[in-house]
Amino acid sequence: MATSDRLVLEGVPRVSFGPGGATCPENIPFPSVMRALMQYFGEGDLGCRSSHALPPGCKVPCSYSFFIGVSGVAAFLSWKPGWASDNVEISYMSDDPAAPFDRALRATGYEYQHLGTDLDETSVRKRIRESIQGGRPVLAFGPVGPPESAIITGYDEGGDVLIGWSFFQDMPDFNAGVEFEPSGQFRKRDWHAYPPGFYCIILGKRKRRPPLSETFRQALEWMREVANTPLTCGDRHNGLAAYDAWAEHLLRDDDFKAGDEAIRQSYSSHDQAVGMVAEARWYGSQFLIQASDPDVLPYRMAEDLLHAAACYAAEHDLMWRLWDLAGGNGNPQAHLRLADPEVRRQMAEVIRQAREKDAQAAEHIARALAKG
Repeated sequence: MATSDRLVLEGVPRVSFGPGGATCPENIPFPSVMRALMQYFGEGDLGCRSSHALPPGCKVPCSYSFFIGVSGVAAFLSWKPGWASDNVEISYMSDDPAAPFDRALRATGYEYQHLGTDLDETSVRKRIRESIQGGRPVLAFGPVGPPESAIITGYDEGGDVLIGWSFFQDMPDFNAGVEFEPSGQFRKRDWHAYPPGFYCIILGKRKRRPPLSETFRQALEWMREVANTPLTCGDRHNGLAAYDAWAEHLLRDDDFKAGDEAIRQSYSSHDQAVGMVAEARWYGSQFLIQASDPDVLPYRMAEDLLHAAACYAAEHDLMWRLWDLAGGNGNPQAHLRLADPEVRRQMAEVIRQAREKDAQAAEHIARALAKG
């Protein structure tokens, strides 16, 4: 129901961790939010064959993998020294924190504007209301849980309450004070006070989308750059260099003598990296298969792109081997396996194998670009 103080857009797809209903698993928030927004906008060139029949003429059968690719997430891995808890933050893939978001948004053809913490609450509220009134959900970072991508679908009480979908809305560690709509969407008050600051992106009118050939070529160049940039944001090992730092940390025996809680934190950092590589490289392989379509890029590029896709798929399988060494994906006692130095040495070897596959993929992408 819409009133002067309340408006909620109907039919905006939910985003969440896990199987995601009819869709394939989507556990990286930003590309999942982009997939949901484009689905809501009815973009026929971008589809999801696992959840509905593809529209005639659809050029991209998996829009989640498309946004994994164009954002650079397909090639992303970050490792900050000291078992950091934020190694999966995709804004660290370059020294420009907005790069993955800008690249994905430009690929859609929509106008957009970043609204940062420098704007006062009244101005941001006005822009969010205008966007919702114009039928356009808002891409927000927060306001539930960590500053990861979420969707604002509406407002209530004149904007005092924001309504939407967040990956973290059902997690007790992150949803203190959150209320819920009958639809299941979150209701969040005091959103502008969200730490470290409320940030959102307002989408405007749809203009001409860049040709897919241009978008895929630029994405491949960006993926190659991401993989081969060894350091970002001052002290973060990136791309291929992140694998080396990750493996080296596992061989620091003294780090695993600091007690149970410290080992739990170390395993959490390790496990986040495993999950990021597993999902990013699997969907990255699907993106590379899309790129190999001769209707998208020249046929002479296809062989190397498919070789790169195979390398990424192999990395995905190696990440499952790491989970097996920890007693299985989701094992609540996995940190105890990490305390075993022999297990860690086996893990480090698997990570080195994954690095080799990633380096081979980057080389195949470079060869494909040279042929294009």
